Amino acid sequence: MTKSELLDRLAVLLGGRVAEEVTLGEISTGAHNDLQRATDIATRMVKEYGMSEKMGYVTFEKEKQPLFLPSSFSASKEYSEETAKQIDEEVKRIVDETHHKAKEILIVRKTELGELARLLLEKEVVEEPDLKKILKLFPATA
Repeated sequence: MTKSELLDRLAVLLGGRVAEEVTLGEISTGAHNDLQRATDIATRMVKEYGMSEKMGYVTFEKEKQPLFLPSSFSASKEYSEETAKQIDEEVKRIVDETHHKAKEILIVRKTELGELARLLLEKEVVEEPDLKKILKLFPATA
């Protein structure tokens, strides 16, 4: 996947939490799994995929060792505590910036968000044509 595709995926994962903030002014535990998945993607972007300008085009994640090897043969972290701190800061920056982007989108499209919520309460599942109609991605047909 490209960097922009991963950032878009992060925005989608954070969308539920952001929707709570925008509509309810409060957050719940409901987005817990999405937050874990978003953090995992951002961490992989920084540590494995070299998708961080700050950290550069390097990988900080070594290949996993088989479980049957003694711990003395397993790979240890091969970077400093300072680098670990920078990795943590970069992961947080990516998640925070993506959160901000998702929030801007949902604030601008708050009306559509409300329409979508009403439709979900009515139908439980929103099909692509209904979603495109709400988002005005193509003209509604009679």
